[in-house]
Amino acid sequence: MNILAVVRIVGVLLLWTGVAMLPPLVLAIGEGLWVGWLAALAVTVTIGLAMWFRTPNRVRIDRRGGLVVVGLGWLAIVFVGSLPFLFTGTAPNVIGAFFESVSGFTTTGATIFPSIEALPRSILLWRSISQWLGGMGIIVLGVAILPFVGVGGAQLFHAEAPGISSDRLTPRIASTARLLWGVYAALTTVLLVIYLLLGMSAFDAVNHAMSALATGGFSTRTESMAAFSPAIQWVTMAFMLIAGTNFALHYRMLTGGDTAWFKDVEWRVYVGMAIAASAICFVALLTQADRNAGEGVGEILRHALFNVIAVISTTGFATADFAQWPSVCLVVLIGLMFMGAMGGSTGGGFKVVRVVVLAKQTLGEFRRVLHPQAVIVTRLGRRPVRPDVLLKVVGFFALYVATHGLGTLFLAALGYDFVTSASAALAAMSSIGPALGLVGPSSHYGDLHPAARVVLSALMLLGRLEFYTLLMLFIPETWRLMRGRSRTGGEARTR
Repeated sequence: MNILAVVRIVGVLLLWTGVAMLPPLVLAIGEGLWVGWLAALAVTVTIGLAMWFRTPNRVRIDRRGGLVVVGLGWLAIVFVGSLPFLFTGTAPNVIGAFFESVSGFTTTGATIFPSIEALPRSILLWRSISQWLGGMGIIVLGVAILPFVGVGGAQLFHAEAPGISSDRLTPRIASTARLLWGVYAALTTVLLVIYLLLGMSAFDAVNHAMSALATGGFSTRTESMAAFSPAIQWVTMAFMLIAGTNFALHYRMLTGGDTAWFKDVEWRVYVGMAIAASAICFVALLTQADRNAGEGVGEILRHALFNVIAVISTTGFATADFAQWPSVCLVVLIGLMFMGAMGGSTGGGFKVVRVVVLAKQTLGEFRRVLHPQAVIVTRLGRRPVRPDVLLKVVGFFALYVATHGLGTLFLAALGYDFVTSASAALAAMSSIGPALGLVGPSSHYGDLHPAARVVLSALMLLGRLEFYTLLMLFIPETWRLMRGRSRTGGEARTR
């Protein structure tokens, strides 16, 4: 793998990020912030052009190269994504700007700003655009629209796509990426139109449609979705569930497979867990002694459903401060934060498919104890799960738990209580946004120590890229092999 090929692809990704800055720049002209936005755009485009023009046209990458491109690409994108916050003076410092950018592109939705309405509209739009690009994956977008990434596009696609496998809808990976982005854009447009019909302003509708389909959670209001009507909240619930579903299933549903959802075991578990958790929270809220007497049964049901779906889909919207709910609800929500949404969705978390595989493997071990001679195969639906996939799931589980433990330890060492430390680390890794304790839905991350925000930024990136893609950058062997292959490639071209 030629390291210059990696640099070229990352440069093009930065150019596309610069293109995404153009709509906020237009808004910034009317706000008097165009100088800061123009500076951010200029830096982004200059770096992108320098990386593009100073590297060879022919691009060929292997699996290791795909991991390096995705890892470096994401780091570069979140860096330039922080420039608008910094150059417009919206963020108080570099760490705050970087945290907000990482939170946007990883679709976490955690924010440092106490009052969202006080932010310029250009910044609000940029937050939503960053989430929307990060939701389906800006690298996957590159595979879909950049023909020269066709060679090695599969490596990029699989390095960024979440879950234990990435379904191909067509034999060509670029066509699959285009179809997934097409479904993503179409659903965003549908939700945008529905929001407009329900009375949302055009600006709010655009921002919330992008945020909901990206399972991001950034809102234009400090109250999040509590600022809007019950009808809007019900529609948002449905689309949060849709966004947390594997987008390959949506494509199959739209192309004639009208039972694709219901036949999929992961989808049945995903929806079943959402219903069961909502029922538990509804009963707990209904029976708590000090509940608000002004809330009717219907309103309590809506709050329970909305906030449970927001957590399991890892969207991060809120209609109530669930950090103040009964303890049984908090335990349920913590479990949902860990599990997250389906593989192949825009949601985060450990992923429902991995939970299903681990559960079936554990049950199989009980059967093996009873029947030592039996050949017991772990299946996902009707398909057997390969032994190497099982090992990857177990390894990922161990890495997930260990990373969460370290993150909790770092935050606790900075003086935060256990609930805040554990829930914030989990919310960052699983791309949830709001957590419990000091960083619940009614609070923000702006008061945390800068070191805590650095730790949480790292956890957000690790969780979004599912660890290995980012950690590969810190393994010396990766760079030794790259240098070796670059020299070999250069010799071959000379001959």
